[in-house]
Amino acid sequence: MQTNFTLAQLADSDTAESEKILRNCVHCGFCTATCPTYVTLGDELDSPRGRIYQIKDMLENDKPAPARIVKHIDRCLSCLSCMTTCPSGVHYMHLVDHARTYIEKTHLRPFADRFLRNLLAGLLPNPSLFRVALAGAWLARPFAPVVGGLFGGRLGAMLKLAPKSLPRPSPVDVPQTFPAEGTRKARVAMLNGCAQPVLQPQINEATVRLLNRLGVEVVVAQGAGCCGALVHHMGKAEASHAQAAANIRAWMGEHQREGLDAVIINASGCGTTVKDYGFMLRDDPDLAEDAAAISALTKDVTEFLAELGLTGAALPDEARRRVAYHSACSMQHGQKITQQPKALLKQAGFDVVDIPESHLCCGSAGTYNIMQPALATTLRDRKVANIRKIAPDIIAAGNIGCITQIASAADVPVIHTVELLDWATGGPKPKELG
Repeated sequence: MQTNFTLAQLADSDTAESEKILRNCVHCGFCTATCPTYVTLGDELDSPRGRIYQIKDMLENDKPAPARIVKHIDRCLSCLSCMTTCPSGVHYMHLVDHARTYIEKTHLRPFADRFLRNLLAGLLPNPSLFRVALAGAWLARPFAPVVGGLFGGRLGAMLKLAPKSLPRPSPVDVPQTFPAEGTRKARVAMLNGCAQPVLQPQINEATVRLLNRLGVEVVVAQGAGCCGALVHHMGKAEASHAQAAANIRAWMGEHQREGLDAVIINASGCGTTVKDYGFMLRDDPDLAEDAAAISALTKDVTEFLAELGLTGAALPDEARRRVAYHSACSMQHGQKITQQPKALLKQAGFDVVDIPESHLCCGSAGTYNIMQPALATTLRDRKVANIRKIAPDIIAAGNIGCITQIASAADVPVIHTVELLDWATGGPKPKELG
C-alpha cells in the first residue's frame, strides 16, 4: 500500500511504525474470510482491510478521528485472526493499537461512552474495586429489566456477566514465594492478574499447586498487578504503560535478586500484552531494555509446561472426559500457541476434540462483551452452537474472559486448562465437575 506521510509525521515513533505496517498490506482481502465482524456483518468497513484504509486516512490527514471511523475501529475485537491469515505479514495488532491511542487523544466521545469507559478502566484493573462493583451488580440484578437498557444496553450486559456469587479472596494472590516440591527445577514469577483472582481464584491456586508439584518455585512479586491489556485496548496509553512499568520493575527485581526462568501467565489475553512490553516501551529510556527482557521471559503456563514436561499424570479411566478445547484468540492468533494445550490435556488422559470454526472469536475480547453487547452475543452464540455439535463433557480454555463469556450460555462446565492438568496430576477435582 502506498503511503503519503510527511517527514514531520514520521518523526513520531508510532506513526513511523504504522507507516511500515501499512506498506506491507497488498489489499488481497484474505483477512476478510476470517474476521469475525466481517463474517457477521458483511460490511467491508468492518473488515481488517477496510479498517486499514480508514486508519491510513485518519493518520495521514492528521485530523481528529471522525465518529464514522471510530465506530468501525470500536467494533474490532483485536482477535488478531487476520494476522494468522495474512500472507504479507501485516502487523495489524500494532496498527489498531496505534489507531485506538490516536482516537483516545483526538476524538471526544459522547458523555455516556466516556463515563462507562473510564469506569471500566478504573474498576477492572483493581481487584478490590472490582469486587465491590460485582457486589453492587448482584444487588442491582433484580432491577435489570428496568435499568438494563441504559448506556445502549451495556449496563444490562454487565449485569448478565456478573457472577451470582463471589468466591472469597485467595491467600495465593498476595506477594509471597511458593517453594518447589523436591528438587527445584526452575524459579518463575506468576502474574496473578486483576479480574481473574476475583472471578475465579482457583485458577491461580491450581497453577501454583501444579508448578510446585513439578519442581517449580513460584513467586508472586510485590508491586506486580494488572498487565495493562484492558486499558491498552481502550487507547489509554499512559495508563497501560504505567501498569506495564510496575510489573517490569517488580519482576526485574526478582530476576536480579535470585533469577527467574520465566514469567508465567495463565490468562492468554494478559500473555499477549506482556509479550509485547518490549515493543510498547521501546522508546522509554529507563525501561526499554528491561521491558524487552521481561517479554523474552514471558510464557503461557501451557507453553512452559510443554517445555518442562508434565509428569505424574494419572487420571483414572473412569474419570476420563471428552474435552472441547477452546483456543482463545490471544492464544492461537496473538501468541501462536496452538498444539501445546491440547497435547498436555491428551497426555493427562482427556479425550480432546477440536471445535468447528475454532479460529472465530467467542466475543469476549476484554471489555468488548460490555461495550459491543449485540455483536458479542452473536459471536458467543455461534461459538456455543459449534461446541454443541461435538457434544463435549467439558470445555477447556486458557483465558478468563473466554471462560466467563462461553459459560454464560454453555450447557457444560467451562474450566481452565490448568485446573484440569492439576486434577490429573494429583490436585483437587474442579468444583464445576461436582
